[in-house]
Formats: sequence, structure tokens, C-alpha cells
Amino acid sequence: MPFDHDVIILGAGTAGLAALREVRRRTENFILVNDGQYGTTCARVGCMPSKVLIEAANAFHMRSKLAEFGVQGAGGLSVDIPAVLARVRKLRDFYVSGVLEATADLGERNIAGRGRLLGPGRVLINGREHSARRIILATGSRPVLPEAWARLGDCVFTTDTLFERQDLPRRIGVVGLGAIGVEMAQALARLGIKVTAFASGEDLAGLRDDKVNAVLRACLAQEMSLHTGHDVTLEALGDGVRMRAGDTGQDVDAVLVAIGRRPNLDDIGLETLGVQLDEKGLPRFPPGSLEIGDTGVFIAGDVNGHAPILHEAADEGFIAGRNAMADEPICYQRRTPLGIVFSDPVTAFVGQHLSDLPEDTVVGEVDFHGQGRARAAQKNYGLLRVYAAHDTGCILGAALCAPSGDHLAHLLALAVEQRLAVFDLLSMPFYHPVLEEGLRTALRNAGKQVEDSPERSDLANCPAMGTEALD
Repeated sequence: MPFDHDVIILGAGTAGLAALREVRRRTENFILVNDGQYGTTCARVGCMPSKVLIEAANAFHMRSKLAEFGVQGAGGLSVDIPAVLARVRKLRDFYVSGVLEATADLGERNIAGRGRLLGPGRVLINGREHSARRIILATGSRPVLPEAWARLGDCVFTTDTLFERQDLPRRIGVVGLGAIGVEMAQALARLGIKVTAFASGEDLAGLRDDKVNAVLRACLAQEMSLHTGHDVTLEALGDGVRMRAGDTGQDVDAVLVAIGRRPNLDDIGLETLGVQLDEKGLPRFPPGSLEIGDTGVFIAGDVNGHAPILHEAADEGFIAGRNAMADEPICYQRRTPLGIVFSDPVTAFVGQHLSDLPEDTVVGEVDFHGQGRARAAQKNYGLLRVYAAHDTGCILGAALCAPSGDHLAHLLALAVEQRLAVFDLLSMPFYHPVLEEGLRTALRNAGKQVEDSPERSDLANCPAMGTEALD
């Protein structure tokens, strides 16, 4: 039976658009179906507007350090939160406009509406059935907001609505301290808002290294009231909300809920594919090919729950788009895991988590309190921990809460991806004075613990000078 289309793509988020790019290189016989707003989660309500808010917050927060630099008059500075939010929306709209260009010339091949699987090769779109040789499911995710909390009205919101507000109240509660919760709680606090943050667990920002987690917690606790380890309840209180967790109660004007995102699988029709679904309604699929069984349906991006991060969604769109047009799906090698939270100091994890590694794993660390360049910039706080194989020194992963941690994390991700050992990095140049010298300290610390560490003829064994000014 001939198909109406070569490919049907459900969803125009990051994964869907990456898939579209690959499909368009090989066929014009496709349709893109999107239910809801265009512009991707990242550009519209996620990565980009949140970073604009964070930059404004950090700029205002810098006033607390100016006197130490010899700059006077910081006490006269104030923040115009409506103006901050207006700039967020202005840049947000700019980012979204660039994304919209990817679908501007599709014409009738771009359908605004809802698609539902009817089985392999069949999709119901706005009441009409379409068929395709391959289908890409990339419907994204949405913030989790319990129905009872949603009924409390505009005083309870998520990041999907935060940036639309014209102003912010002076007392805000934050529920959830994963990546989004940590970033937004600190940004709001740095804008002068009294923040009370709650999390049901003890691990913050996705960290699974207790020592790094403790450093992040201590940093956040200096800027907000922080409560973890108990479930949170919300109840209406006049024009505000009363928050309770364990023995702690707090009255606030509004609450930002950041307890995760839920894949958009509602009535999507996965049960029609004849494959087994787990307790969350998700099918099994190989991360390298993304095909659900041998159905010709590929599941990509946040909707599959595998790695809900933008660069991973873009990779998955690429994989799904390529495989949708291939005679036989290819199993691609996925990148080294990398997660970055734009707190201050920046929080990140690379490669394997310490809890997943053998007990004899070598851990090298550096405390940035005594790092020369960090002290010069008044950024001398934070911790970086590098994990390496005990026998070879091969770098397996890292966790950090450190100044310029986003850049350090990329260096470490490169090392893990290339299977470099501690000594390979130590043989590379480290300029002086830079924050990367802190990484070198951690690497030296790890190298001393490696079992197979013979005397080398290169500069990897060059020791520290032993003074802040030179190391």
C-alpha cells in the first residue's frame, strides 16, 4: 500500500526541528505537525529567557562585591524588576523569531494541530488520517503542576508563565531544587526578592556527589531560606500562599513550581504500536537508534525522558531524522553525559556519577578557596572533583560547583570523550593565572593516587610551586 508521506514529524521543538532538517535533505514529501506554541521550549520558556534573567540578577548582585574592589557607591543601586522582565521578553522574542524561520517556508506541510498514532505508519491529524513510511514522535514535555496547586490561581506558576509576568512580588517560594529550581531560586534572590526554597530530596541540581552537593547547598543557603527532605503542601492564604514542609511553614506572595517536566504523551496513541509500555507509559527503545521496536516510529527529545537537555534533544532529532530516511536504522554512539546548571558557582556533572563507579575509583579535588585567579576575582569558593580509574588514571567523570564551571566541565567532557588519562591532561599547557589551574590541582591530586603511575619523561610530572601566586 502506498503511503501519503515519507515521514510525519509530530512536534516542532528542538528534536522535531533537528529531525526536520535531516528529512528535508532527502525528501520533500513530509509533514510537520505541532500542537501548541511554536518556538521550542528552550527559546520560548527555558534555556534562553532563564539565562537572560540570571545575567540581570548576577549583574545586580555584583554590587555586594564592588567595595572590596575599591568601587564606591554601590549602595545607591536599585533594580527595576519590570524592566528586567521586559528585557527578558524582548530577547526571548528575538530568539524565538530565529527558530520560527526553520518552518516559515513549509506552507501546507506545516500543520498546527494534534496528531495521534493509530498504529505503525498511521497518524490521525485534526480528525483526518494520514499515512507515512516512518513517523518521528518529538512532542516534548511540559512542567509538572499538580491540579490542586494549579487551582490556587496566578499566585502559583511555572517557568512556562514566569517570564510573562509584568512584575514579581517581594516574597516568592520555590518548590523543587533541580536544575531549573536552583537557577531560578538564586536569580530571584539576587534580584532582591525574599526566596524560600523547598525540595523533597537532599540532592540539589541533579548532583550525586555528596561533597559537591554540600558546597552548593552552603552557597545557596547564604542567599535564601533553604529547606529539604520533606514533601511540600500549598494552601491559599488571602492574596498569597502558605507553604508547609515537615515542621516548617512559610507564607509567601507567590510560588514558582519547578518539580520537573512531564513528557507530552497524553492520548498520543503509543498503545496502538503493539509494544510493551512501562509504568510511565513509555516504550523501550535503543538510545542509539531511537526506534520503538521495529515499528518505524522513532521517539526523540524530551518526550522519551532519556536525557531532557537541549544538545541531547538536537542529537536525537538528528538520529531520528537520519534513521527515518534510512533503509535500515543506524545505531549512533551517544555523547559523553554532560549537565550544567547556571548557578553561582556553576554546578555541573560530566561522564559517570561517582555512585556508579567502583569503590577503588580515584578522586582528585580542588577547593577554590585558595586558588589565585579565583581570589583576584572574588570568586574563590567552590569545589571540583575528578574521578579516574585506579589502575590507569583514565578520567571517568567529574562533579563540580566552581567558578567558570561551565568551561571546566567542557574540558572534562572532552577528556572523557577522548578517553584521556589524568596524565594526558597534565601534559597539556595551563596558562597562568587562569581558573583552569584549579583543574590542574585536582588532576595532580588524582595522579598521586593512580596505581600505574611510573616516572614519565614528559611534563605531566611537573609539580606545583606551592604558592597561590604561582599556582
